[in-house]
Amino acid sequence: MTRTIISTPLAPAAIGTYSQAVRIGETVYLSGQIGLDPVTMKLADGIDAQIVRVFDNLKAVAEAAGGSLADVVKLNVYLTDLVHFTTVNELMGCYFVEPYPARAAVGVAALPRGALVEADAVMVVGG
Repeated sequence: MTRTIISTPLAPAAIGTYSQAVRIGETVYLSGQIGLDPVTMKLADGIDAQIVRVFDNLKAVAEAAGGSLADVVKLNVYLTDLVHFTTVNELMGCYFVEPYPARAAVGVAALPRGALVEADAVMVVGG
C-alpha cells in the first residue's frame, strides 16, 4: 500500500523526525500534538488552553487527511498530572460526539517543551 504523508500549516510543524500524520489505505495515524500554536510555535498558557489547542491541532491534521475528529477510532491522551483528567473529559466533549473513540489516558513524567498534555490518534476515512 502507498504511504501518504499528511501536512498542514494549520497545525504546528513537526519539532522532530516525524510527520504530522501518515495515511495507509483508509487508516490515518496522527502524531502526538501538544498545545503549540501553529503560527507562533509557542505553548498555550495553562492546562485548559493547552487541551483546547491539542484538540484544535488534531482537528486540523484530521481535516488535512480528508477526515474529521468524528472519524477517530482511537485516541491516546498523555498528562503530566492526572488531576487534569476531568478537564480533558469536559473539553473533549466539545470536539467529539457519541459514539466516542476508544481512548487511553496515561500519566507521564514529562512531555516535550514542558507541555502539560499531549494526544495522538488513529483515524479511519473513506470506504
